Amino acid sequence: MAALEEEFTLSAVHLGAGPDGLLGVEPSDRADQFLVTDGGRSVVLYKVSDQKPLGSWSVKQGQIITCPAVCNFQTGEYIVVHDNKVLRIWNNEDGDLGKVFKATLSAEVYRIYSTQGTEPIVLFKEGAVRGLEALLAEPQQKIESVISEEEVIRWTKIFMILRHPILLFITEKHETYFAYVQTVHSHTLSKYTLVLGEEKALIQSFTASMDRKLISLITLCSDGSVYEALIPTHPSDPEKTQRVVRSLLLKGIVSGNARNGAAVATLDQDHVAVLGPAPEASKECLSIWNTKFQTLQTSKELPQGTSGQLWYYGEILFMLHGKFLTVIPYKCEVSSLAGALGKLKHNQDQGTQAVTRFVSWETSQECFQNSEQSKRILRRRKSEMSIQPEAPASKQLLSSIKKDSEKHIEVELRKFLATKRTPGCHAVIGDIVTGLLGRSKAEPLFYPRNCLAQLIQTCALSYSLCPGLMEVALEKKDVQILQLCLQHFPDIPESATCACLKLFLSISDSSLKEADVHMESVSASSDGAPEERMEQQPGAVENGSSPAEADCAAAANGRPPGTREESASSPVLPKRAALLNAVLHSAYSETFLVPHLKDIPAQHVTLFLRYLYFLYLKCNENATMTLPGIHPPTLNQIMDWICLLLDANFTVVVMIPEAKRLLLSLYKFVKSQISICSELNKIEISFRELQKLNQEKNNRGLYSIEVLELF
Repeated sequence: MAALEEEFTLSAVHLGAGPDGLLGVEPSDRADQFLVTDGGRSVVLYKVSDQKPLGSWSVKQGQIITCPAVCNFQTGEYIVVHDNKVLRIWNNEDGDLGKVFKATLSAEVYRIYSTQGTEPIVLFKEGAVRGLEALLAEPQQKIESVISEEEVIRWTKIFMILRHPILLFITEKHETYFAYVQTVHSHTLSKYTLVLGEEKALIQSFTASMDRKLISLITLCSDGSVYEALIPTHPSDPEKTQRVVRSLLLKGIVSGNARNGAAVATLDQDHVAVLGPAPEASKECLSIWNTKFQTLQTSKELPQGTSGQLWYYGEILFMLHGKFLTVIPYKCEVSSLAGALGKLKHNQDQGTQAVTRFVSWETSQECFQNSEQSKRILRRRKSEMSIQPEAPASKQLLSSIKKDSEKHIEVELRKFLATKRTPGCHAVIGDIVTGLLGRSKAEPLFYPRNCLAQLIQTCALSYSLCPGLMEVALEKKDVQILQLCLQHFPDIPESATCACLKLFLSISDSSLKEADVHMESVSASSDGAPEERMEQQPGAVENGSSPAEADCAAAANGRPPGTREESASSPVLPKRAALLNAVLHSAYSETFLVPHLKDIPAQHVTLFLRYLYFLYLKCNENATMTLPGIHPPTLNQIMDWICLLLDANFTVVVMIPEAKRLLLSLYKFVKSQISICSELNKIEISFRELQKLNQEKNNRGLYSIEVLELF
């Protein structure tokens, strides 16, 4: 999953961005600081977190900046080129670019690249590459032509492999595209021809990522589709121009009527950000796509339009939205099928081995890969089947389900479960459950709870095999069966999970006392008083002290305020807590779960929040930040569900007087945690400084004198 967070404006581009937008956004040598170069005369240094400029520099009237300014990470100085050939170098103390270091070069510069661990690299418009130090030593040195006549550089990017820079630049000549890979330290150059295929669509935007052997060049074309070409970093024959064929990644995700073009940016190996109008919408938007599963993860409309330019660093996207330079933070989770379908359940304890829920084709094949042994096994099984004419236990059980009593069915079920499992037993068990549910619907008095519970605990079932099971259990308010389904089914829809949550929160205490609920997820320390203990009037005096005085006492003892009463006892009964814990362990996808959480009544939302807060305080009482018990909820599950409930019902919860104290306690607790994290951060910085001192000691010679002053 991926998400775009709330955007904010870095600054209005009042200096003039030029007809093609900004020239570039480049990182500084300090975290959270970026150099923004407009298409005119100015370079501005911004601090993103403060949303303000730290410095601004301009060239003289009549001069034009022709490539983005960069920071030399080795010296902390800034470098820019104006009027194609004039190179300027300055630092934060310099205020006038006319008075800083100047070098006039012999050829026109296309781009300067600077990255950590190496000196800046200068790429000239004719394709030649020079290091900055060699260029400054002889500014008027002859620059050779690498690309042919009428061939124009369209896009470039630098990579680092084993501390060595590799430069990729794309050129175009008569609608034919070429890719050049320049290894700077070895001065080797490889050339590739990009084969566009039958589409013949013009390329609007480039982006690329790299591992040690291949460069993944991704292009967004005028037909609205995204393509990928894999370019080797070390070709087999560098002297020859090789051909690279593109493959389709995403089809028709951008409309062809983009006013200012479109852009694509690689966020990680499975996610790309796309800037441009969607096919079904006229307004431009920013979207994140998963290239592995070809799915749209998130999208944000940009009603004021953009310049068709997109920059990304870390987890931050930069772009022009109207006349403003806008920053949009983003998050991308690791791409996996489990992540696309919902959060994974936690692994079972070591030492316990459960029956697989689905057919394992690899296991089935392994059983028959040894040719001679497998043939003998097959012949023996065929002979045994011909000798034994009696019906298998599954057929006898299915026939008894239609007519026999519930006790007789339990006997036949025990016989069936005692037989040896086969790879296809999950389908047979699904048929048995379907038969039991069919008779239960036809005969309202027939409800074999014990049989259903035994079948669920075989771990051979899933929601997709018997979707009617949870529906019937919800109708009958059978919390025992619902708890087992939540514990053993891996594919429960979010709507069914939320329906279980509503029932667990609304069912009466008298009904819970009669229910047979598994209590392994509830520890003895969680056994608390019923819900009424939490329903106390604000300002009430308990044990001779008011809540405010108790909070002060809690703070004096090192505990966060607001934890006195909540940590003392659980707001729900132990059986209700066990049911709610089953919901916390269930798999879900936030996108599909949040809409269903909005339908939960306000008082039940408040009760669930109180229980989650109680669990959170119990976790913080333990040094390992875990709850006792066999299968307790984890801290991440607790925090995720608190966020989910507040996201779905925040407006409703704020309006409830009973939830005011709870929200205040949550606020105070989070505030105290922030201060703790701040102190831990200071300790971490101190340890890093000590580590640097140790490294400096190790790098010294054999003889040294140190003076230590002790106060």
